[in-house]
This record gives sequence, C-alpha cells and structure tokens, in this order.
Amino acid sequence: MQNANREVAIRLSGVKKMYKLGQIGGGTLQGDLQSWWARVRGKEDPNTKIGTDQRLVGQTFMALNGIDLTVYKGEALGIIGGNGAGKSTMLKLLSRVTAPTEGEIDIYGRIASMLEVGTGFNGEMTGRENVYLNGAILGMTKAEIDAKMEQIIEFSEVREFIDTPVKRYSSGMYVKLAFSVAAHLDSEIMIMDEVLAVGDMAFQKKCLDKMRDAAKQEGRTVLYVSHNMNTIRQLCDRCVVLDKGKIIFSGEVEAAIATYMNNKSNDCVSLDYQQYPKPAWLMSEKVKLKKVEYLGKDTNCFRANEVMTLRMQWLNLSDVTDVCLRIEIVSMEGSALGTYTVYQLYSGQKDDITDAIFELDISAFMDSMYKMRYTFFYKNSTGGNQDIGHAEGLCFEKNTDDAGVKLQWNVNNWGHIHLPTPKVMSVQER
Repeated sequence: MQNANREVAIRLSGVKKMYKLGQIGGGTLQGDLQSWWARVRGKEDPNTKIGTDQRLVGQTFMALNGIDLTVYKGEALGIIGGNGAGKSTMLKLLSRVTAPTEGEIDIYGRIASMLEVGTGFNGEMTGRENVYLNGAILGMTKAEIDAKMEQIIEFSEVREFIDTPVKRYSSGMYVKLAFSVAAHLDSEIMIMDEVLAVGDMAFQKKCLDKMRDAAKQEGRTVLYVSHNMNTIRQLCDRCVVLDKGKIIFSGEVEAAIATYMNNKSNDCVSLDYQQYPKPAWLMSEKVKLKKVEYLGKDTNCFRANEVMTLRMQWLNLSDVTDVCLRIEIVSMEGSALGTYTVYQLYSGQKDDITDAIFELDISAFMDSMYKMRYTFFYKNSTGGNQDIGHAEGLCFEKNTDDAGVKLQWNVNNWGHIHLPTPKVMSVQER
C-alpha cells in the first residue's frame, strides 16, 4: 500500500527477450558432423564448451524470461546478478537499443543512459559537440544545452580537452564526460550500467553523490547496475536480483545482496577440496589443502562469544620449511576485514599429510555473513611474504541474538568490526 500513491516511472509486464543463435562452424568437417548428428538425436553437442548456459531452447536463447517490474519516480533502484543474468539486456530494452520479444514496457519520461563507455558519442566530434548531440537526442534546444554546458564541463574534469575529438580521450575521460552529460541534461530517468568502474575513486564518489542527489532532491529515477555491493548500498533504496533471465528477489537492499551472495556452500560446515570440479588453488607447488571443517558444529552460525574451532588438513607436494598461514576474513561482497596469521606453523616432507586445529576468536565481528580465505606462505630471502597456496574457504554467520534481542549495530556506517572500548585515562571539566 505504500507505493499505491506513488507516480510510476517505468513498468515492465511479462517482458521476454529471445535471441536466435547463429551456427558457427566447428573448424573441421568432423566437428561439424558431430554437432549436427548430436542435434538430430536430441543429444548434447560434444563440441559445446563446458559451462554453456542452460537457457538454450533449440536454436534460441532466452536472455529475459518473463520480467514484471515497476519502478517509481524518484526511486534509486539497484539491479544485481551474475554475469549473463540479463541485467544489461534489461537496460538495453529500457534504453530502446533493442525491442522485447514479448511483453510491454511503459516509460514515463526521457531517458539518459550509459550502457558502456562512449555510448552515444561520435568519436570524430569534440566533447562540446557531443554534448550538443546528446542534448538534441533528448529533445533539448540549443539554448537549454548552453545553460547546462558550464555545469557539464566543470563536473567532467575535462575542461582543457572539451574541444578535442573524443576519439583521443582515454576511457576514463570518456566516462567522466559521458556521465556528466547524462547527469546534467534534462531527463527524468538515468540508467547506469557498471560504467563507473573505469573512473578513478574520487570521481566514482562524486558520481554516486550526484546520482543520489538526482533521486532524492531532483526527483529523478535512477537504475544502477553494479557488481560492487558497497556502491549499491550507498545509492539504492531498493534492489532486484536477476538470475537466468528472471527476477528472483525484489526488495530491501541488504536482503537482495544476501540473496545474490547466497550459494550452496554458504551454509556448510565442511569443505572437501578433492571434490572441487575446478582447481581451488592459485598455486600448489608446495602444499595443497584437502579439507576444512568446523568442529562440534552442525551449522555455520556462531552466537555471541562463541569460539570457532577450525580443523584443516593439507598435503605437502614437496619438502617445506617454516610454512606460515593466513586465515583471511572477508565480507560476502569481497571486502577484506581482517586476518589471523600464524608464523612458522610447520615444516614437513613431501607427501606428508598434516592435520591442524585452530581456535579463532570472532567476538569482534558484528552480525553478518562472512567468508574465509586460506593462504599458505613463507618468508623469502628479502623478508617478504611469498604465497605458495591459496583457497576460498568456509562461510560463517555471526548472530548475537541469544536473548531474543538483536544487537543494534549499523554495519553500513560503522563497519563489521566492533573495536574494544577505549581505556579512559582522564575526564576533566574546565
């Protein structure tokens, strides 16, 4: 009922997008005949690459498969999902780059979009000329564009190159000018597709602030696609999660991120690295992890002040001396939070199997989901750390809700770590 009186900016109803697949030769007559015979019998193509998406229907591919979505005026909507989930296809439909195969799309307002670096720019034209071109496409007059020109140039940070053909711009300069144009010209809807990753950190922050102001103060609608969950948190009011062409979640940002990050390994209490379908190690000439597990646990949820007992087993692939270990804790979106380090953990001979049990104090971590990474290393001749093995590890949840009262802690603003209370040396009134 909260959205009943809000003005609709975008509505998608039963939207599907199907692509026809072209037939690409296998490179040899034998390969082509194998593929043809497999298709005739309804069998899997023996020449198809492993990991091909299962949304293939005959000779077609369903990039979007029944999307229903309503976006309201003044809303900042995040769109997240894995590669190939359909995010960019959805934005291309909204930007009218392509048309849906089925369904209806209603858009109430003009759209300024950045789908990739340099979208809508003519490389032979100068930056200033491209600003006029983009404004004209949006239906603005020359006088209206002139009124915005100084703001665009100032925000873009490319003033000295504004009369240079944009084909000479670096990718970062392209993004700065393109975003500035999209943000300042008169459009009711802004669509951004992971383009800010090209810009420097200071400019990314400025862009996020501008998009936030556009939604909150100017009442514009912002659609933002990103794999950076922190920027999604900073900008968006609501978030949808796409998977294999369908919306699997729409709602509160943190819940959406949790849905996106969730996978089958997130709730397990042990990992057998010998069962991994692909190598889990970046380097493995010295040691190879075999198994990790939580001892005495049937769940990966840890309560307040509960100590984590972690068992690790690994195999020596060669003789090793004074091997060290880092147990790195990262947030589910990949931000490093802290590291447990054990120096000179062990020495051993080739083919030795080692078991080790560690107790980890996780009391400083606040309520959230976390992931571990395990890195074996040694000190080289110059005193630096030389990594010799790395593996993604177990996940765990910290939940302090023992007494039925959730600890009030703002993870977004205060971080994942609760530091010890400072020792007060003195307090004096003056």
